[in-house]
Amino acid sequence: MRLKLKIWRQQSRSAAGKFVSYPMDDANPDMSMLECLDVLNERLIEAGEDPVAFEHDCREGICGSCGFMINGVAHGPLPATTVCQLTLRHFKEGQELVLEPWRARAFPLIKDLVVDRRSFDRIISSGGYVSVSTGSAPDGNAILVSKESADRAMDAAACIGCGACVAACPNASAALFTGAKIAHLGILPQGKPERDVRALRMVAQMNAEGFGGCTNIGECTGVCPKEIPLEVIAAMNRDYIRGSWRERDNLVTTIRPFTEWSTGSKLKVDRATE
Repeated sequence: MRLKLKIWRQQSRSAAGKFVSYPMDDANPDMSMLECLDVLNERLIEAGEDPVAFEHDCREGICGSCGFMINGVAHGPLPATTVCQLTLRHFKEGQELVLEPWRARAFPLIKDLVVDRRSFDRIISSGGYVSVSTGSAPDGNAILVSKESADRAMDAAACIGCGACVAACPNASAALFTGAKIAHLGILPQGKPERDVRALRMVAQMNAEGFGGCTNIGECTGVCPKEIPLEVIAAMNRDYIRGSWRERDNLVTTIRPFTEWSTGSKLKVDRATE
């Protein structure tokens, strides 16, 4: 099949970027979008040109590494699908596909379709865990969990952190991601002791990263490849309000965001009070 790829090319964060068109006259309809980019990059390398930079890992819709906008839609037109699972047969013969990176202040561009999403890592590091040492793996029936709670926690835990919710949100909000990471722990008994301080720390870190506020538009859940429900945002708001009252005398620390990117440097964490 014939396709025309119009791809955003930008060498670095400080360099000027532009769209460059690449014709694909013999694309296999069974190829995924990432495989199509692989074929394009092989041709660019053979021609002595710089290949298109894009992020990927498992290519099974699990890791959350891949992701970019396709014709203005995060991950493309197919619901509940990542770009690594999206095949070319879902597009029309001769169609032009505009590929561009996530665009958000908290996701600085690295190159072409690759953005820096370490802000998500810092949100999780600020409180997205259970700090109690449990020793060896406990018996599966030692702590009773209702089927309803287990299902709700599993739905929230399905988040792969791809960033599509931020890219689709007009406010570039990370509320769906942060809410999912708060909810899947707070719903289960193991996460309840740190429920209040977890919400305070993770919301504070989300705000420190420069994400926008949530105005309940719903674009985030519409493009989420794992269909995380909006109710996780309500759960986050509830935990945050309750925590703000119960922990009002305690200082909340955040990890200071950093913007310099170096593939050879180690992650440096700097604690700062808010």
